[in-house]
Amino acid sequence: MKKIRTLRILLLELGIDPQKTFNGLKGLGTYFSNLKKLKNSLAETKQPFPITGYYPQLNDRSDAAGTVSLHYFKQDLHVARLIHKNNPARHVDIGSRIEGFVAMVSVYREIEVFDIRKFDFTIPNVIFRQVNLMEENREFSGYCDSISCLHAIEHFGLGRYGDPVDAEGHIKGLSQIKKMLKPGGTFYFSTPIGKQRIEFDAHRVFSVKYLLDLFEPDYTLKSFSMIDDNNNFYENAELSEKNIESSFGCSYGCGIFELVKK
Repeated sequence: MKKIRTLRILLLELGIDPQKTFNGLKGLGTYFSNLKKLKNSLAETKQPFPITGYYPQLNDRSDAAGTVSLHYFKQDLHVARLIHKNNPARHVDIGSRIEGFVAMVSVYREIEVFDIRKFDFTIPNVIFRQVNLMEENREFSGYCDSISCLHAIEHFGLGRYGDPVDAEGHIKGLSQIKKMLKPGGTFYFSTPIGKQRIEFDAHRVFSVKYLLDLFEPDYTLKSFSMIDDNNNFYENAELSEKNIESSFGCSYGCGIFELVKK
């Protein structure tokens, strides 16, 4: 099964989606049938819409009305609500989704975005800075009272986004984030949780215990929510000893931490 999954991922990265190909082939019959029906209907009704081109959309008939992406949509909504409620003086985001979380927050407040990648678009209420958070940067020491880093730290140091390969990339990134945040400031953090591992060169997966131990010296945990392997969201999930040790039974879940700097 792992080899099949790896092959599917490789094909997707090469621009070949086996599921879309299969659905598309199934949809060819419906496409030609509907085209014939439309031509007949146009002839009967004499509507002034000539068919001047063909643009087959073979997968849409089998798609749902909308999709909720694994982890991202639910975590983005949850953290965007928390920031709206807490209303910080200056909020900085580290590497979260521009088209998801950042867009949500920018609707109601200004947000600064730090990312190692380039971003060439102008968006109202969004200030973008291209920064490598794995490097020491005194310019941003004590910079803000609120930081988010959602589903991003697991990539630091794996080279996926042009960052230098470094086994301690996540440690260095979290260290810089801590320096940026003022005492008493809030850090909104999410990352994959489950059996601790690297799936190269996509991401790390962290155990909940590892993360709690990592944050304990510098932060007070204000809230913890999580998304399980079935993409179910649990707000204020119980951090019992069993849940911590098993990472809530997740293989690839998502832990969402609201942390306050000591």
